[in-house]
Amino acid sequence: MGTNAPADRLTGAAVFPLRTLDPAGPLDDLGWLDEAIGDARVVAIGESAHYNREFFQLRHRLLRYLVERHGFGAYAMETGFVEGRAVRDWVEGGEGRLGDVMANGMTSLMGLWTQMRDHLEWMREHNRTAAHPVGFYGVDLPGSVVSLLPGLDAVLGYLAEADPDFRADPGLRETARVFAAPSAFSAPAAVAAYGDLPPGAGDALTAGLAGLAERMAGRRPEYLRRTTAEAYEHALRALRVTVALDGVVRALSGGDRQSAMSGREAAIADTVEWILRREERIVLAAHNGHIQRWPGVLPGMPPVTPMGMRLADRLGEGYLVIGTTSGTGQILNTGADFYTGTFFTAMEAPRPGSLDALMAASHDGPFATDLRRLAPADAAAVRAASRMRAGIGDFYSDVSPQDAFDVIVHLPHVTAADPDEAALAHAPGEVREAFAPT
Repeated sequence: MGTNAPADRLTGAAVFPLRTLDPAGPLDDLGWLDEAIGDARVVAIGESAHYNREFFQLRHRLLRYLVERHGFGAYAMETGFVEGRAVRDWVEGGEGRLGDVMANGMTSLMGLWTQMRDHLEWMREHNRTAAHPVGFYGVDLPGSVVSLLPGLDAVLGYLAEADPDFRADPGLRETARVFAAPSAFSAPAAVAAYGDLPPGAGDALTAGLAGLAERMAGRRPEYLRRTTAEAYEHALRALRVTVALDGVVRALSGGDRQSAMSGREAAIADTVEWILRREERIVLAAHNGHIQRWPGVLPGMPPVTPMGMRLADRLGEGYLVIGTTSGTGQILNTGADFYTGTFFTAMEAPRPGSLDALMAASHDGPFATDLRRLAPADAAAVRAASRMRAGIGDFYSDVSPQDAFDVIVHLPHVTAADPDEAALAHAPGEVREAFAPT
């Protein structure tokens, strides 16, 4: 190796070891976060893929630290905004069975894991005695990003109270019901059903949703005389994300994946900003591809501007990004057999030259490194690692790590999270069927 060639591992000075991933364990090994977060209002924590035990544990542990040591007051997560209201009520002491809340208050299968149960139980217990409770928010589109019904029903329920003489066109719900899906497992069927709508039905649905949005925005003063401002704002945001989902499904049905992804990223960024008007500092949990300050790339499509780039543009240094890399273990199966219950597949060792490989070679256990405070040799090694695992099979995306992330946490081995039996008992039938082999 020449003297100017980048190293194949970071020096010890760049490595902050994590002694445990146990969320209940001591937190004194997380002191590096104090300098890293500064005055950031949003600390985004990524994951390389969904449904891994270790990513759930890491986010739980970092949330606990940020709440207990820095007063963060909200946890915003990649799950449906509309459905997330039920989770927020529960962690703030509301009634209901947690299994039901996990299965139906969280979307895209996010709530079906025991590690997520641990997370929510900690939030509820913390809130029981805390002077300032921690709120929960979903930031994603409703209905597992396939069904308009949860959002539409929330809006119509609000209008029944705020605008009792108004009669919404029943055709809106009838059309939405045609391509509604009970879970993420029926997403492909839902998109196909939208494409099979009668001529003009999709256009009428889009126009009808736009009419509801115009009515709600224009009649705010009258509605606030009948309801609270919080109820109005939540219903209006529910309508906004439902309108966005309508555009996403329309784009997917037409084969325009880039527009579908862009619409989703814009909507979830707007929802985070909506939360920031209510909360001073929030922890944001989502896939690396959503939180990064770098164009998102998926196989076979042009780059898109992710939520993270949009938030960085709006918040500047108020937005801190903690990305993640992983070594070996199990990763989410993105093949067709996912829909029949094969959720995970073996993950090969990181490809040489990737950011994941650099991190894996730098330390044997979990660790963090602050990309903004690297010595020259370490910075050169990171710059040379211009690709990283994207969590989609064996696909690696191009990335400039120091532009995309502020901090990287590396987990050397990741495993499948544990399905939660109580949550599955409340899940739709197609979900229980798919999980049966596990």
